[in-house]
Amino acid sequence: MKKSCGLWLAVGLLSWTLTAFGQRPAVPYFPDVKDYKTLVCDFHMHTVFSDGTVWPTVRVQEAEREGLDAIVLSDHIEYQPHRDDIPTQHERPYEIALPTAQELNILLIKGAEITKDTPPGHYNGIFLQHIASLDHPDVLDAVKAAADQKAFVFWNHHTWKGIDRGQWQDVQTVMLKNNWLHGMEVANGNTYYPLAHQWCLDKNLTMIGSSDIHQPSIEVPYTPQQHRTLTLVLAKERSVQAIREALFAGRTLVWYQNQLIGPRSQLEAIYKASVVPSPIYFSRKKTGFFELTNRSFLDLQMQRTGKNGPQQLTIPAHSSVSVKATLPDEAETLTLSYVVTNMLTAPDTPLDVNIEIALPQPAEAVTTN
Repeated sequence: MKKSCGLWLAVGLLSWTLTAFGQRPAVPYFPDVKDYKTLVCDFHMHTVFSDGTVWPTVRVQEAEREGLDAIVLSDHIEYQPHRDDIPTQHERPYEIALPTAQELNILLIKGAEITKDTPPGHYNGIFLQHIASLDHPDVLDAVKAAADQKAFVFWNHHTWKGIDRGQWQDVQTVMLKNNWLHGMEVANGNTYYPLAHQWCLDKNLTMIGSSDIHQPSIEVPYTPQQHRTLTLVLAKERSVQAIREALFAGRTLVWYQNQLIGPRSQLEAIYKASVVPSPIYFSRKKTGFFELTNRSFLDLQMQRTGKNGPQQLTIPAHSSVSVKATLPDEAETLTLSYVVTNMLTAPDTPLDVNIEIALPQPAEAVTTN
């Protein structure tokens, strides 16, 4: 009897898994913004060809069912604990995964992780042509080899061995001066790096968010609070070349837990595309009612900075809320001032926004002779 129950439990779990994990999300996580498509990308993950536990095609299948647009299989160049069973073949993860990516419409970008002691740390090179040419004992030679291929290079999880060992040093200054270093991970897995966030702002580096996933992904379906850490890329089109152009231009946002982190201009663009106010649908005396619709996958958390409107607002992902505010006298527009506390333009600095709604005007008086 126990064996029979166990068998049916296993069958039920398998059926639930196929149902829950078998389809892409029906609604985009985030809307496109003016002039750009919002692409969801993971530029840092591992397979059995380094220290991951899955075959390369599995990473593509996970990306497809989780609604990602682009991925990089960034296996370690120097660290391959499975080499007794899977000999060193730096190009093979990309070659194995590419046919599946083409079939499932996932943009697959060739990359690898340069894996040195910390300091100087780990670096991902993506949009590579030949991974083996990065296999140098010296980190500067390896990063230069990536840059010579016109790759995009970013510094990974800089404080993963402690903040003292993750400080900016001369080696990073050399990379930056020679235009060999282009970005940093502001978030990796479950960790946010405020120092990296500030360095990106100060040194004009592109902000990256990555899962750095090693095990099979089981975080589906996503919720606003639980999902893999990802990069939103504002690209001119859905293509590998457009993603490359956007990364070098710095048009990214980090999607970390229930937060978006990035430059003010990008955050403003995604906010304006996400939050849509309705006209005033009802008014009584000096109070007006309207709706705010949230087209993003964040549960938006807003704190009032002005004198009008609710003190706090939460607009759940892909939902609408009703809001009431005092209507100003003799004005054409109702303006409410807030900060979005889970959109960070800098460490501990939320995005400030204005909600503006045109007010209905009294009809002009009709004069008769």
